[in-house]
Amino acid sequence: MDSLMPAAVWTIWTVGLIVTLAVFVPLAIYSLHRTWRSARSIRKHAAETLQAAAGIVANTAPIAALGTTIGVATEMVAVAGDVEQKLGAVAGLLASRVK
Repeated sequence: MDSLMPAAVWTIWTVGLIVTLAVFVPLAIYSLHRTWRSARSIRKHAAETLQAAAGIVANTAPIAALGTTIGVATEMVAVAGDVEQKLGAVAGLLASRVK
């Protein structure tokens, strides 16, 4: 063993491996587990957000129909004015005949 690797190098190598196994491997496992938990949390929140967005789309879909409703209502007001004038004329005619 002395011919291939001196004792000091062997000791440093052994201590390095022990430190790696005792400190860095558990730290890497902890970091990976934490990342995995965060990814699961993000996935859960993304699913909730998607569901909420679908609800918003469903609840705001009728807003587009309001333009049509306003157009029809405007036409109805104009027609109602014409009907009121005609009914006023008929009422006036009937009132003049009753006298």
